[in-house]
Amino acid sequence: MKYERRLILLLAATQFSHILDFVIMMPLGPQLMRAFSINTSQFALLVSSYTFASAIIGFSGALFVDLFDRKRVLLFGFVGFIIGTLLCSRAHSYEMLLMGRIVAGSFGGLLNGTVFTIIGDVIPEKRRGKATGAVMAAFSVASVVGVPIGLYFAEIWDWSSPFLMLVIWALFVLAGIAKFVHPIKGHLDDGGNKFHFKKDLKNFMAVMTDANHLKAFALSMSVTFAAFSIIPFISPYLVYNVGLPESKLPLVYLCGGSVTFFTSRYIGHLADTFGRFRVFMVLALASVVPILALTNLSPVGVPLILVVTTLFMVLVSGRFVPAMALVTSSALPGKRGSFMGAYNAVQHLSTGIASIVGGALIVTLPNETLSGYNKNGYLSVFFTILSVYLARKIKARS
Repeated sequence: MKYERRLILLLAATQFSHILDFVIMMPLGPQLMRAFSINTSQFALLVSSYTFASAIIGFSGALFVDLFDRKRVLLFGFVGFIIGTLLCSRAHSYEMLLMGRIVAGSFGGLLNGTVFTIIGDVIPEKRRGKATGAVMAAFSVASVVGVPIGLYFAEIWDWSSPFLMLVIWALFVLAGIAKFVHPIKGHLDDGGNKFHFKKDLKNFMAVMTDANHLKAFALSMSVTFAAFSIIPFISPYLVYNVGLPESKLPLVYLCGGSVTFFTSRYIGHLADTFGRFRVFMVLALASVVPILALTNLSPVGVPLILVVTTLFMVLVSGRFVPAMALVTSSALPGKRGSFMGAYNAVQHLSTGIASIVGGALIVTLPNETLSGYNKNGYLSVFFTILSVYLARKIKARS
């Protein structure tokens, strides 16, 4: 039990590291756009390059990661992630920063899959749910603690300081993994999986062509597109159009992340009580209000900004809870592992495409204000309504 607790803590720290590396980019938008004289489309590419790289590794990694000791894969992924994040912190040009994001995203995607694979391999089933929940809480911690601290460093120094601080943190985590995590080779006891490549590829193709799986992938894409056509541009829009001081940006993520930390759990309870589709439908339709309010927001006071952004985060992120339950239940138990790997890759790919499309809809005016953000809101509403239709089509198999 002591080893399990230590392992879960290190896996949660790993998850926190690569999640923070992704989410910190979005509130840094105003500083990055000034530092490199880039527009919203170029900034969107910085955000999406991370997720595109993660998606590619998510798809391809499913075919080879089972050939190695899990600990070695985790260490390899973490070293590559640290190198990518260090490249970001030392970037002196837009192109170098873009390369750093691609490297960090590639290894971040490998880390994400490896973390949950280790949980499945090491943690007994009766304690696996609790372990998974502890690791997934890293997203909330990254939003509530990591982002405000990162923005504080960026405010007193410059935009690169959060990445440098993250590298230092990650080195300590890497040392912990190297010292305390045991080799994980149980899946290699039969001589390894290298002789089953064709079988695994055939199984992967079966997962990708199943009709119910395709509906689940479509739901994931629509929900993700509805969110990430808006999220990457919240900070620049609040600063340049709504008049929020950059020093107040941490409040947006602190308030939204704190409230979401509690509401997400309650939404999960509601989904179990009243049905996943029903709760998803209510949350999705209710989220239309803060989506339109945020993307059409004019200069207002900080309290009203926090109300709108917090409501947006609660409802938009809350939709993912029943949606994830619907998606998970759509897979056959024997294919769920491969399905979830493909699902994560599809989600990352959707995030990248949404960021690119969202950035293309926005024009940066000479006075640095953004024009066209309301179009992103209307696009988000369209995909939100589409997601309700798609969710109704998914059949639960277990």
